[in-house]
Amino acid sequence: MIVFKQTGDFSKLTGYLNKTKNSINTKELDKYGQMGVEALKSATPVDSGKTADSWTYSIYYNKNESVRIVFSNTNVVDGVPVAILLQYGHGTKNGGFVQGRDYINPAIQPVFDKIAKSAWEEVTKV
Repeated sequence: MIVFKQTGDFSKLTGYLNKTKNSINTKELDKYGQMGVEALKSATPVDSGKTADSWTYSIYYNKNESVRIVFSNTNVVDGVPVAILLQYGHGTKNGGFVQGRDYINPAIQPVFDKIAKSAWEEVTKV
């Protein structure tokens, strides 16, 4: 039989996490949102340029104190987002298929890496 016994509480950990949570500057997220839009715009395949110019971002703050940056593309034709057609490919009217090109992931990954690095630096300097 294995028995685990624990004494004390998690007050030090809870205090640390609360202090860390309050130290993250969420206003920096605007900078990363704009950086992501620029990265996506420059990586988007260009025909007319409309899809490249249609990238936006929104920041959502949840009541559980989590924060999300959501990148969107507003160029929609016949109810279909053109950015998704470019990313994953699409069928044509005559039964053919236009191969997609993975341009979103490589463009946005460096921005995600910068966000993670910045957040880690904020958390570890507390």
